[in-house]
Amino acid sequence: MLILASGSPRRKRLLESIGIPFRIFPAQVEEMNHIPDPRELVETNARIKSGWVARRYPGEWTLGADTTVSLGREILGKPRDLGQAREMLKRLAARTHTVYTAVSLVSPERKTEELLTVTSRVTFKSLDDATISEYFKMVNPLDKAGSYGIQEGGELVVDRWEGSFSNIMGLPLEEVGELFRRYELL
Repeated sequence: MLILASGSPRRKRLLESIGIPFRIFPAQVEEMNHIPDPRELVETNARIKSGWVARRYPGEWTLGADTTVSLGREILGKPRDLGQAREMLKRLAARTHTVYTAVSLVSPERKTEELLTVTSRVTFKSLDDATISEYFKMVNPLDKAGSYGIQEGGELVVDRWEGSFSNIMGLPLEEVGELFRRYELL
């Protein structure tokens, strides 16, 4: 059995879409926010999440994931309030940023730990205050890295993207599916 170490409704829906049986047990951990390199940040957080759950279920497979947005060297995590969310979207407007997602698959019983990191690029449209306000009526930006979700209302803010769409949503299904096939989980 696979355990998803996340309460993210997006990750839940993505895993359901590939038909793998799993249950949810969100990791009760404090995520790292002080690591300046976005790849290292998401990899550390994915490992922390999967490790915490795997210690409680050593006979199961545990999947932990973490996603962040990077605009140049600036990491844009989840905003603390709507004001910060608005500022993030203004900074992203008419620019291209990188979405990093790290995935950690762990099985203590099998002495197995796999870590993979996927990047995608997203270019935003020019945004004015009215568009941002309209977007916030459709989407809660407070639970999303970079204050947006490409899958809901994305047409208002996103001009184009490159790479894995599911990675931008928070779980790179193509790469995760490969991992699952390697360990005969799928």
